[in-house]
Amino acid sequence: MTEPAVRCTGLSHSFGTTRAVDGVDLEIQPGEVFGLLGPNGAGKTTTLRMITTLLPTAPGRIAVFGVDVARRRMAVRRLIGYVPQQLSADGALTGRENVALFARLFDVPRARRGEQVRLALDLVGLAGDADRTAGTYSGGMIRRLELAQALVSSPRLLVLDEPTIGLDPVARSSVWDRITAIRAATGMTVLVTTHYMDEAAQYCDRVALLHTGRVRALGTPAGLAAGLGPESSLDDVFRAVTGDRLDGDEGGIRSVRAARRTARRLG
Repeated sequence: MTEPAVRCTGLSHSFGTTRAVDGVDLEIQPGEVFGLLGPNGAGKTTTLRMITTLLPTAPGRIAVFGVDVARRRMAVRRLIGYVPQQLSADGALTGRENVALFARLFDVPRARRGEQVRLALDLVGLAGDADRTAGTYSGGMIRRLELAQALVSSPRLLVLDEPTIGLDPVARSSVWDRITAIRAATGMTVLVTTHYMDEAAQYCDRVALLHTGRVRALGTPAGLAAGLGPESSLDDVFRAVTGDRLDGDEGGIRSVRAARRTARRLG
């Protein structure tokens, strides 16, 4: 029997007295694009941080391709590429230097680094701009550069936290075109959070809607929309699940400010 790409069981996490994640159970299958949706404060980013070993998992359990996150953190990290909301590229370095830095951080063998960097840049369509400083890149190019950073170690699971935040529609499409092409070419599993329901409906095989730290709806975008009626959309599902509430406590004002700073820097 094939192991799920990600299995979360009874996952919970609190910040002080605030329960950000409250008993989440999820299974993500190998090769699928899985969307984690919900309003600010729903628990999406906290869940991602636990999956990527950046926050402790107790209580609860997470396995990535059968590898226990709590017991074998380094082994899990070798399976994952992660693009956070906040910018991770250094504007003073060239695109190639940025990706090479991540190759060293991910412990890509020295003999393979040059080729892995070249392949990653080619995958995201930045080979021709690799020797320009990242500070001269557009917002869409920066996001594609961060994809290259995450891909340089050939991960089996690509985790993307709001990958198109602050981008215009053309740049958003460009980023998703690259994600779709990479997934088709490699069979990579993709776990993504987004507030854009049109993105989730178009690109995700399945989605889970979180609200107040719990999974409130799970299924295909089309199936969830059809459950509300023939004219319904994923936006309608979102409203039905959340009651139109877009506030929350996850990350608080600092999280909002960080997202806004990211949007401004991306242009």
